[in-house]
Amino acid sequence: MFMFGKKEEKKPASCCCGSAQTGNTEAKVLILGSGCANCNALERAVREAMAELGWQEEVGHVTDFGRIAAYGVMSTPALVVDGKVVSAGRVLSKAQAKELLQTVRRVV
Repeated sequence: MFMFGKKEEKKPASCCCGSAQTGNTEAKVLILGSGCANCNALERAVREAMAELGWQEEVGHVTDFGRIAAYGVMSTPALVVDGKVVSAGRVLSKAQAKELLQTVRRVV
């Protein structure tokens, strides 16, 4: 514990995929969940759907339950696009994810 001087910076926690979890405010597409099989399946479906749509964005994964609750999500996995929760509590197939992403972004 430091009483005086610069506060020690904490390194971001590592998420289930091994990348640093920072709450990733840069990511426009987020998967919310603990890193369980369902969360990983949703992330895989979303990544495949984004590849088919030609989206080159980063997909973040938030595992911190405090941050997940801040989105108002009580059931995971959840999908957040552009700061809005668009799906929660279910694993989407690639086709469902693609349709949802197109609807949210109004991509033709």
